[in-house]
Amino acid sequence: MAKTITFAILHMTVAFSVAYLLSGSLLVGGAIALVEPAINTVVYFFHEKVWDYIRQHRAHEPPGGLLPA
Repeated sequence: MAKTITFAILHMTVAFSVAYLLSGSLLVGGAIALVEPAINTVVYFFHEKVWDYIRQHRAHEPPGGLLPA
């Protein structure tokens, strides 16, 4: 969970910086910095869950199975 939180902080900082530089608006930069990374962080969390599921099933799969290496 710490990895997800630190990722969110870094992502919000980058999102704010890019949005502010492109728009020149603190309001737009702030809004984008809150909304986009928050959604992306949730997606990242579920992305990790899917990869954990794939790893678990690869461990039980016979050699030459359907999942690529």
